[in-house]
Amino acid sequence: MTAINSYRAMRSLGKVLAVTLFLATPSVALTGSGNLPDFADLAERQGPSVVNISTTMTIRQDTRAPQMPNIPEDDPAFDLFRRFFPPGPNGGMPGQPREQESRSLGSGFITGTDGYILTNAHVVDGADEVTVKLSDKREFKARVIGADKRTDVAVIKIEGRNLQPVALGNPGRLRVGEWVVAIGSPFGFESTVTAGIVSAKGRSLPQENFVPFIQTDVAINPGNSGGPLFNLKGEVVGINSQIYSRTGGFMGLSFAIPIDVAMDIAEQLKTSGKVTRGRIGVVIQEVTKELAETFGLPKPAGALVSAVDPEGPAAKAGVEAGDIILRFNGKAIANSGDLPRTVAGVRPGTRSTLQVWRKGSSRELGVMVAELNDDEGAPQRGQPRKRNDKLPPNVGKLGLGLSELTGTQRRQLDIKTGVVVEEVLQGGLAAKAGLRRGDVILQVNDEEVRSVDQFNQLLSQYEKRRRVALRVKRGDGTLFLPLQLDVGN
Repeated sequence: MTAINSYRAMRSLGKVLAVTLFLATPSVALTGSGNLPDFADLAERQGPSVVNISTTMTIRQDTRAPQMPNIPEDDPAFDLFRRFFPPGPNGGMPGQPREQESRSLGSGFITGTDGYILTNAHVVDGADEVTVKLSDKREFKARVIGADKRTDVAVIKIEGRNLQPVALGNPGRLRVGEWVVAIGSPFGFESTVTAGIVSAKGRSLPQENFVPFIQTDVAINPGNSGGPLFNLKGEVVGINSQIYSRTGGFMGLSFAIPIDVAMDIAEQLKTSGKVTRGRIGVVIQEVTKELAETFGLPKPAGALVSAVDPEGPAAKAGVEAGDIILRFNGKAIANSGDLPRTVAGVRPGTRSTLQVWRKGSSRELGVMVAELNDDEGAPQRGQPRKRNDKLPPNVGKLGLGLSELTGTQRRQLDIKTGVVVEEVLQGGLAAKAGLRRGDVILQVNDEEVRSVDQFNQLLSQYEKRRRVALRVKRGDGTLFLPLQLDVGN
């Protein structure tokens, strides 16, 4: 066989192998070039299940403006003042409130032949009228069944026939790097199809404690909100909800609510019109490598308890600040974001078990889950702390200036013990640990701090350790910071 014939044979074999691999994954159709999947069939099949949602809301505006002096119309000065104080809209005088109609657009998808539609809560929030438009141009007035702002999920309903519901997929089977497709109405352009890949799973976003978001690089823009995210089998795996943007437009970071989370919320909204969640009454933070080492934990995992509601279920169960919750009802808590979602999914009044790490060993505690109120989690404003103008000396090589708590400060901060951080030297060990001026150090590891002298003594006891954990009160919350110790300090 000549070299040319050998080359042709190898090319033919490569084509056979490529075809064989493709046939092994029939849910993915490739384009003619063989490089990218073909989304045309998916878009054609699933397009009729995606709807355009438009809402109207009446906003009462106060058009307050400088008032025209009360001058008779026959006064020569009347025309002069009228030039600078023109009448309000529709001939009304300025300062009179007027009503304005606001319109917004979003997307959604049909989940059942009975007319139920899933979308985002922020799409229908405050709407006086909700209109749903199908891909076949039919329009319906929709009724809002319920909305949950915490997860940004809403259920609406239309009365229509020959509706095509979506098929639901399993977000748990999604793999990072897998192709996904969005269909929606960005900027009002209906039935727009965009595609990308799953960038990450289980993302926690600021102020979003109950949703393990699916991160994608699918192009999502205003108007896509509430629309479906499909896998290549044409199954909905998420609801497109948020984007990360500095301009208001798409920048490659989009976030979708997993469909299993959304459907659980939807069922509660359809059944009772509200969502019930569990709570145990703890404030938590992430367990870093440094903190894990400080607490003697083999590897970073779980949720570190930085504060406990004294009247909450966790306190009654014996949970203490400094405990690391490793499991809840047998389910591993890999990171701190897992705990709120896991507890929220438990029905209030359920007896549950906690596995916590405390002082180098694990133990189990029983806790009765309570109900999370809608207003819980809102930060409480604290009293400002008066700064001590007298600068205390630095503590060794930590670059840290401390002072005793005054009686007034104890009352303002509602604490009994601790020392106040007055100065943090830039580049020092305290600054590297993340301490800030105004922090109050409450504990060194599990030892309560009562005075500056006692704080120094505690550090001298731990000087042979690489790190200690400082429990710090900052503003209205508390957190643990790992402090690297300089041996011989």
